[in-house]
Formats: sequence, C-alpha cells, structure tokens
Amino acid sequence: MLRLFTRFFSQMAPSFDGDGRHGIGCHPRIILALLIMGGTLAYHYLGTTEYENEFTGRTQRLAFATAQEEIALGLQSAPMMIRQMGGQSRDAQAQALVDRVGAKLVQSTLARQTPYRFEFHLLADRQTVNAFALPGGQIFITEALFRLFKNEDQLAGVLGHEIGHVVGRHSNEQMATSKLWQGLASGAGILLSDGQSNAGTQIAGMVANMRVMKYGRDDELESDALGVRFLIEAGYNPEAMIGVMEILASASKGGGQPEFMSTHPAPENRVELIREVIAKYRNK
Repeated sequence: MLRLFTRFFSQMAPSFDGDGRHGIGCHPRIILALLIMGGTLAYHYLGTTEYENEFTGRTQRLAFATAQEEIALGLQSAPMMIRQMGGQSRDAQAQALVDRVGAKLVQSTLARQTPYRFEFHLLADRQTVNAFALPGGQIFITEALFRLFKNEDQLAGVLGHEIGHVVGRHSNEQMATSKLWQGLASGAGILLSDGQSNAGTQIAGMVANMRVMKYGRDDELESDALGVRFLIEAGYNPEAMIGVMEILASASKGGGQPEFMSTHPAPENRVELIREVIAKYRNK
C-alpha cells in the first residue's frame, strides 16, 4: 500500500517544462482509475436503494428496490437450479415433510408478513450436501443433506437458516456489494498497473474477492442467528442447529478450504455464535 501511494504522489508531483516553468503532471492512467472508482462509488450510493431491515436491524444497500423484483429473479432462476441438482426428488413423503416444516416456520414467524413466495424444494442430488435460497423465497435442500438429519428439528434448523437469507435480503445486498468491489478493483488495477503486466489487476481482484467473501461469511452468521430465532418461535429445539453444524463438519471431512478463503464460516465458529444466540433468547 505504501508503494502504491508513493507511485501515486510521484506521478502527481510538480513537473518542469522546457523553459523552467512549473506544471502539474498527472498520468492519464491515474485519471482513468479515479474516474472508474469515483463512478463506482457514485453508482453504489445513487443507483442502489437504502433499506433498513426489520429482521436484522441493519441498514443495507440493495440492487433491487422491491421484493417483487427479488421474487421474479428467484422464480426465473429456480428451474435452472433444479436441473443442475438432479431435478426434484421423487420421494413424495420426504417432500411433504419439507413442505410442512417450511410452512410451519413461515407461519410461526414474522416471515409470514413479508410478500415473499416461500416454496421449499427437495432436490434429487444424493451426492452434494447442500441447501441454499434464491431471492424471493425459493428454498432448496438436497437429498444428500436431508438423509443426514436425525430429527425434524435439524431439518427445521436448515430451512430456518435459508429463510433467514431470504428475509435478510442477502442475495440482493451481495449483488450491490459485488458491483461496488468489482468496480473499485478495476480502478485499483489500473492504478497499480505498470503498463507491462496485469499483476496489479490480479492483486486488486484478489483483494476485492476476499472482501466479498467476507460479506458472505457475515451473512451466514446472520442467517444462523435468524434460524435460531425462527426455531424458537416455531416451537422447535434451537440446539438442533448445533447438530446441523456437526453434520456439516463431518460431511466436509476436514477437506474444506481455510475459512478466510470461503464464503462460509468454519462450523466450530458458527456453533459458538449459535450458543450465544440461544442463551440470549432463553434469558429474555
């Protein structure tokens, strides 16, 4: 970083023309970089929507202003996600359980007062241990994960977590955040460039990517906390979330990436937060 500022100020320093008069030199690359970064910041604050989230208490900047836009995006993306994960499960009984637990969580919490169209999909994939949510209320869980649950409370914990992503408007917020950091990285890459290699662009892109992943990990922890809240409000055992973390840790078999290189926090760190949130609600 010190080298960056040294290079910046050396290029902005006073220069002398042929007859000894002072002039201010500014490399065109710096002007272009500042224009890109300035335009990115302007768009982030003028082209996005500020929103105070009633579920999290946070003020967010969103790419889409309305829930209807999120719903439309989720419905448009859902068929492709279903195809990629082996299609819908053929286990009608298991799908009925997923539907029933999901509906109970929505109807027992403030999620029922949102305009989101919650639909719960059990996917046929028996290899990938995963659950995820699209903007607007489309929620998915693979058979591979479903088959690992020991009880209904653990299923409720995962679905509650995914409902948390929806009402937390995390996908919407991350779209705005990603555009911000991609634009800043583009400008920084030009600023760091020496005109002979793209090393500066690569470094700036890596920093931006790690920053975006950090926001993703924060969203996971926030959804864990919301999931605990929803479990309690729906009458489920919130400690089932701890069991879910143990399942995820076991499924990864220690082969996952380091936490700082991942969009998900390490399961043991998530357990610590879950215990804190459970204690908070029980002490109310």
